[in-house]
Amino acid sequence: MLLFTPKYVWPMTTTTDFAKHLSRFLTEYLPHERNMSNNTLSSYRDTFVQYIDFMKNEKNIPIDRLSLKHLTRDNALHFMKWILDNRGCSPATRNYRLAAIHSFVSYLQYGVIDNAEEWQKVLSIKAMRSESKALTYLSTEGIRLLLAQPDTTTSQGRRHLAILSLMYDTGARVQEIADLTVESVRIDYEPYSIRLFGKGRKSRIVPMVKEQTEILKQYMAENGLNDSKMYASPLFFNNRHEKLTREGISYILKTYADLARKESPELIPQKISCHSLRHSKAMHLIQSGVNLVYIRDILGHVSIQTTDIYARADSKAKREALEKAYTNLNPSTPSNREWERNKNLREWLKGLN
Repeated sequence: MLLFTPKYVWPMTTTTDFAKHLSRFLTEYLPHERNMSNNTLSSYRDTFVQYIDFMKNEKNIPIDRLSLKHLTRDNALHFMKWILDNRGCSPATRNYRLAAIHSFVSYLQYGVIDNAEEWQKVLSIKAMRSESKALTYLSTEGIRLLLAQPDTTTSQGRRHLAILSLMYDTGARVQEIADLTVESVRIDYEPYSIRLFGKGRKSRIVPMVKEQTEILKQYMAENGLNDSKMYASPLFFNNRHEKLTREGISYILKTYADLARKESPELIPQKISCHSLRHSKAMHLIQSGVNLVYIRDILGHVSIQTTDIYARADSKAKREALEKAYTNLNPSTPSNREWERNKNLREWLKGLN
């Protein structure tokens, strides 16, 4: 796992208490004490780059004068409003930025206790309620069509099939697929499994089915990844033997999703992402009757309440449950076309209650 390297470099003249504490927060506290992932660190970094821009453009406080005394509840609230109004961000993005500020202020509570009262005021800012987006997922027919698109007569096609099928079958996040190394795979003997590193660098073991394992075995043999010297090598890599990026994997998915959509538009949503495959796997497990606790462990959710969104979203399961529990308590009524069998329309009309 590569250590986080901030893209935003503090100017050498920036020696304020804000710069000192923020740099320690991002480069020492979060990665080493909190064990935060690179993606979370990048998101937090972006938050404070935007906060610095906001303070300069809206409050006329340049970076070399920005200090902790400027991190107040009022300024934080104005920053949240600026994100929504000036940058056109969604409430969800606003909440992500607020979470970064809350985390920084929580860190400051133990290092800068003189401002404890103000830190509590900042922490009292609430997240904004946002609309729940409908889950985007594919049916089993849609997944089958998608996985049929790579040209398996080519080495590139076989690699792409291995990536997409593994991402679906394990329900992995795109970053978890990108971070895989050869030593993460256990397919020499049954039961087959793979170790994924999720949010907070927490690892989990996900079982693999035989069909998926065969695809992966062929890919690894073809690319010389069965050698013990390759254990630290990325499982999926580019032409320079560097691990694939999130964007690279997303591009692969989009390429084949576009091809599949041309063949059957009704099976492939217009907007599809790598997370859609994760949603698809979860929904298919729900529909197969797999216990929510097992699905939680496979997906790497901390709480089963997170996993429960799939059960609530499964309209097919709800409909089948209702049909199974349904008891007809309605009185018998004549068929809408019963009059066709009754030649005397007037008598039929009189008898129609």
